[in-house]
Amino acid sequence: MYRFFIKEEQIHDGMIEICGSDVNHIKNVLRMKTGDKVYLSNGSDLEYECSLLEWTDDTILAKIEDVHGMETELPVKITLYQGLPKGDKMEMIVQKAVELGVAEIVPVAMKRCVVKLDAKKAAKKVSRWNTIALSAAKQAKRGIIPEVREVRNFKDILEEVQDTEFMLVPYEEAKGMQASKELISQAKGKKSIGIIIGPEGGFEKEEIEQLKAAGGQTMSLGKRILRTETAGMTVLSILMFTIEE
Repeated sequence: MYRFFIKEEQIHDGMIEICGSDVNHIKNVLRMKTGDKVYLSNGSDLEYECSLLEWTDDTILAKIEDVHGMETELPVKITLYQGLPKGDKMEMIVQKAVELGVAEIVPVAMKRCVVKLDAKKAAKKVSRWNTIALSAAKQAKRGIIPEVREVRNFKDILEEVQDTEFMLVPYEEAKGMQASKELISQAKGKKSIGIIIGPEGGFEKEEIEQLKAAGGQTMSLGKRILRTETAGMTVLSILMFTIEE
């Protein structure tokens, strides 16, 4: 069943009014008809199973048949702090992270980042990344739309991560896999988890020390050196299998 996201104000009297670009997609791309069913999510904690009822040129009225909780969401809020990569790698990172259950993504400018974005370019990139997040959330049947937040500098996130219950920092000089397995086993039952990924050039040692002081715990991802676009997906996959029931 197809899933679309709506705002709370579109819900009234047991009905939901679908509007915007979703109308064209339902009508002309999916070619759905009266009586066909869709899932409509308010992007936070509820999902509505609906049947399409009435059509106009620019709206579709759907009748609420049932209401569900967030069955597709992980039981923990995971934030991915991603060192800015080169080229269009961030687009793939956003897409795959959303598929794997991340709650939000924070692009981070670190010392070894090759990419340098001014405010105008950064805003344009973030808008594009959020469009990709929306599309990925629909495809993966997510109950929420994960947000890609504005680009932050490393100093800013050092303060933010101190409020995160469990902070993982994949690092090539960390202890072996047994230590990583023991660390990951502690993820179950946590309410908030952060993952900090370095850029192509990796972390500066000073950055690692600062992250440790802020509560970050370094971990190994094996004997092979992973690309920045692979490391975050690896940790997310491990966490998904560890904490999802």
